Amino acid sequence: MLGIISLGSGSSGNSSVIYSERTSILVDAGLSAMQLKKRITLSGLNPNELNGVLITHEHTDHTKGLEVLSKTVSVPVYCNSLTHEAIAGANGSVKSWKLFENGNPFMIGDIEVCGFSVMHDAADPVGFKFRRNDNKIGFISDVGHVNQLLISSVKDVQNLFIEANYDETLLQNDNKRPWSLKQRIASRHGHLSNRQTAEFVASIAEQGNLKNVILGHLSNDCNSPEVARAEIILALSNCGISGIEVNCASRNELTGPFILEDSFSNDQGNESNGFTQEEFPLFS
Repeated sequence: MLGIISLGSGSSGNSSVIYSERTSILVDAGLSAMQLKKRITLSGLNPNELNGVLITHEHTDHTKGLEVLSKTVSVPVYCNSLTHEAIAGANGSVKSWKLFENGNPFMIGDIEVCGFSVMHDAADPVGFKFRRNDNKIGFISDVGHVNQLLISSVKDVQNLFIEANYDETLLQNDNKRPWSLKQRIASRHGHLSNRQTAEFVASIAEQGNLKNVILGHLSNDCNSPEVARAEIILALSNCGISGIEVNCASRNELTGPFILEDSFSNDQGNESNGFTQEEFPLFS
């Protein structure tokens, strides 16, 4: 099996866990170390038994808990070389850095990981694809533009975590943000709108493998779970696609778990290649 839990997602902080029966990987550490450990424990996992921490990019809403977490949890931190240059100085307590090259798969425990380049205003931001047996999860946090590399990197996943940052009308009408910030958010190196995410999700769903979507990084002021979810469902419906679960990651609490079961084994011995959303805890 292969599962994903969002520990929290939004402009205030982002972190998720990808896990199997034997491996658990923290993706980004954008919550405080106290919250990271608390929410990992609430999920039924043990923060002291993490097999790795993956960093998508250096922005503080993805890294601010890493330094303190590394003081109490001995776990290797994986990132590419440019991201390492951007965050190493502020994270001296990290005992083990593992550098990867975008596009080259590597193993953490029994989970295969592959980072791929995305467009965002950071040194070398990445998304990830996770694979265990036939189960695949795509993970895309901050990205401003959908290109062919993005589509090809996750076209065969069953579960997809993808940002849906803002509603275009709500952003345009927002009085709190200066025009320059609105331009940055909506730029090719900013964030995805609900419309852009909906078009992207529909293109992946047309490949026939997608079963579950988790929308992340929703703006607190310029979006809402109801608005974001409705736009994705409408785009899928317009393509004649149904049966795909669409959820929104909370910024303040756990969302999930969403679990892909191995197709060759379950309790009844029948084939199963769908996902299940289970109650906590994950393990007894």
